[in-house]
Amino acid sequence: MTFALELVFGVVNLLVYFFISRIFPQVGVHDLHGAASYFDFAAVGIIVTVVIGATSTELANRVRQEQLTGTLEALFMQPLATVEVALGLVGLPFLFAMVRAFFYTGIAAIWLGLDVAQASWVGASLALAATGAAMASLGVLAGAIVLMIKRGDLLTGMTLFAMGFVSGAVFPVSVLPAWLQPIGAVVPTRFAFDGLRQALFEGSGWHGEVIALALFAIVTLPVAVAVFRVALWWSKRSGSLAKY
Repeated sequence: MTFALELVFGVVNLLVYFFISRIFPQVGVHDLHGAASYFDFAAVGIIVTVVIGATSTELANRVRQEQLTGTLEALFMQPLATVEVALGLVGLPFLFAMVRAFFYTGIAAIWLGLDVAQASWVGASLALAATGAAMASLGVLAGAIVLMIKRGDLLTGMTLFAMGFVSGAVFPVSVLPAWLQPIGAVVPTRFAFDGLRQALFEGSGWHGEVIALALFAIVTLPVAVAVFRVALWWSKRSGSLAKY
């Protein structure tokens, strides 16, 4: 039931932006990265945000939930390496997020007019997978923060909202104030949004964004896992692992 309700909520979210797009006159497409309309542009932002949220906030939420239910100690007593725990906690949310992403894309294309006539589905799949890998490092760091200060989930949510805001989740970066645009051009979420838009609407040009996301994951994931390992060690040494 939870999975079904999440799918329904995602479709409702798409409908909100679909009807918002209908109250505006046709906007110029030069800033929409190949999207035929504002709805197409925003729909990709919503779809990518599903994957970003699942891989970057789910681990922190799961650790927090385990703290509140008193099962965190039992979880970390299992015969698993720290990297297995850290990445394993985001595994199911990531797989479900991929299913949701393609489900929403299908709904938007079939019933809401999303233009995917030139789509590269290989590119779209790789863009989403690279996005999940890159954002997983933020999720592991968020889990480490929760282990140490118990309430890092709110900080993660605020950080992701800010990253999406400046990197073109539901409006082009070009409408931002000039001093914010350089920030939006370099945050990793920008490569995620642009990569999927190029894959779906142009069928090409997505390779650079996917490579950038993959490199970000290769560099940051080992660091994030190391930080998670230190946070877990500190929690055990200080006796605060079960505290909430």
